[in-house]
Amino acid sequence: MSLHYLGIDTGGTFTDFVCLNDGKLMLHKVLSTPAAPEQAIAQGIRDMGLAAALGRGEVRIIHGTTVATNAALQGKGVPTAYITNSGLADVLRIGRQTRSELYDLNVTIPTPPVDPSLLFEVDARMDARGNVVQELSKDTLAALKSKVDTRRPEAIAINLLFSFLNPEHEQQIEALFADDYFVSRSSFVLSEYREYERGVATWLNGWIGPLIREYMLSLQRLVTPSSLSIMQSTGITISADQASRRAVNLLLSGPAGGLAAATLSVPHHLITFDMGGTSTDVALISDGIRLTRENHVARFPVAVPMADIHTIGAGGGSIAFMDQGGLLQVGPASAGANPGPACYGLGGDQPTVTDANVVLGRLRPDAFLGGKMRLDPALARSAVAGLASKLGMSLDEAASGIIDVANEHMIQALRAISVQRGFDPQDFSLVCFGGAAGLHLCALAEAMGMHQAVVPMMSGVLSALGMLVARPGRELTRTTRALLDDLGDTDLSAMLAELEQSGASELRTEGVDDYRAEYSLDLRYLGQTATINIPFDQHGNVSAAFAAAHEDRYGHRLAKPIEVLNLRVHLEADRELVRLPDLPDQTPGKPRQRVDLAGVGQRVPVFSRRELARQQTIRGPSLIIDDHATTLVASSWEMKVDDAGNLRLGR
Repeated sequence: MSLHYLGIDTGGTFTDFVCLNDGKLMLHKVLSTPAAPEQAIAQGIRDMGLAAALGRGEVRIIHGTTVATNAALQGKGVPTAYITNSGLADVLRIGRQTRSELYDLNVTIPTPPVDPSLLFEVDARMDARGNVVQELSKDTLAALKSKVDTRRPEAIAINLLFSFLNPEHEQQIEALFADDYFVSRSSFVLSEYREYERGVATWLNGWIGPLIREYMLSLQRLVTPSSLSIMQSTGITISADQASRRAVNLLLSGPAGGLAAATLSVPHHLITFDMGGTSTDVALISDGIRLTRENHVARFPVAVPMADIHTIGAGGGSIAFMDQGGLLQVGPASAGANPGPACYGLGGDQPTVTDANVVLGRLRPDAFLGGKMRLDPALARSAVAGLASKLGMSLDEAASGIIDVANEHMIQALRAISVQRGFDPQDFSLVCFGGAAGLHLCALAEAMGMHQAVVPMMSGVLSALGMLVARPGRELTRTTRALLDDLGDTDLSAMLAELEQSGASELRTEGVDDYRAEYSLDLRYLGQTATINIPFDQHGNVSAAFAAAHEDRYGHRLAKPIEVLNLRVHLEADRELVRLPDLPDQTPGKPRQRVDLAGVGQRVPVFSRRELARQQTIRGPSLIIDDHATTLVASSWEMKVDDAGNLRLGR
């Protein structure tokens, strides 16, 4: 049996496919169907001729989904009951009492995430060591069941004090409701201290979990008997059967795939720039994908581990408009897949970044999606002309202005994940992917003072390729507040091994027996709030490593006891990554045509990317076109094709 490995990335505008079979790669793109994402997936599978193999169980699908993200952003979760200890029902409403705008005297108080009528308290309590102070009685459970059943929510979120030390009471409540509701338990979702962040993660998991479960079921019906795995926000995958239980771990499902694939082209010191139709995602990778536990999705803090990705509402479909002050603005509203930019000819009439690139000649109407979808320049000009008239500009000036404003949004995002965190962008390569990114790459690199940029092979569908690169795995956490000297390496090893086994048992249900485990500890000096994550090796000196890391970050070390706050275990299947074949030997490609680009004082050569040879060098200005993306090599840049087919640009 010849297996097909199919990576699928669902975006706001396009759904991308990369299929690997017998060492050969096949790429495809279709317009997304946001109301029912599985429809676009079904269409892509038919278009690629995989329906028969799918029915024989010969396709292994790894999918990056936006269902969780869209539900959170649009506030379209299900009615969710929140169960906590007596006296703590207002924790999610109070939050951290931080102000979103420090100097705004009329700040708007956000609406509490939980419907007050769905807040329930129970008389039960654990102490700070996980010992039972007050038992959860049968009468209390019966009364709770009656109250919740009266309200008939669709999901249950359980968040009790110190459940990360002893989950017994949460497990009793879970058993009470498991047959009738979708249940989200904090000691499973995020077994860490800080009841507010743990509560938000647990509530979010319950709020969107039924939607993910329904989507997973629809996909499994579509692909059965073939297998289906889902990309998590950390860049590792989980089986579709278990994905809904960890719905909150899917909030950055799609973008995380692009990071995994980007490291195939540039393993270290890269800044990624993923520009699609609806949004742009940027991230910095110095030594592996950086994870964060301080991210926000919509207005919610999300403390579960996820790739450190900064997302803004600027993409090819971002709509340009004149604000009340007469200034040009771009985004965050997007034309999406339907009706899409005006040039798609699907009924859209508002000017977008894609329309501006068509007007400026950078996006060739007859080469979009390999010629399968022809763009309409007249509709693009008409949409931009309406805005140009309002602004008192010429058509080209308005189109250039749209590009400049969109670029500025993306530059601010790139600065946020580099300069504002103490990194010098000149030490990194800017790696772009997504269908729209190549047209903006050189301008962004110049603005950031960067001298090296890379357009990876298959850049237009790189996130889908990343699904094939990713491995099954888990990120596991458990809070255990104790002094490092009191625990010792033997105790720590035993506790970490126990945590590892809880994840390994999940992986075994996915058929994964061979995996690698990485242990780490969140450490701090006694009395501090912030922690530093330090890799744990039983044969290493953890104390010395922490002191050195503290001095490197803060400029000093302290003569104080070191406290262990969290144990962390990273599990990842031990299997070989997808390896991209080198380009075959061929003669250097020649320009297919020469075209006029607005603002360039000469006719610009247009090359087909598939015709370029290894080590071929092309000076800007020029356009490089493939089936799923276009790259603009600016005047002050030179492009060279490496052996794997990546385009490496230098100033």
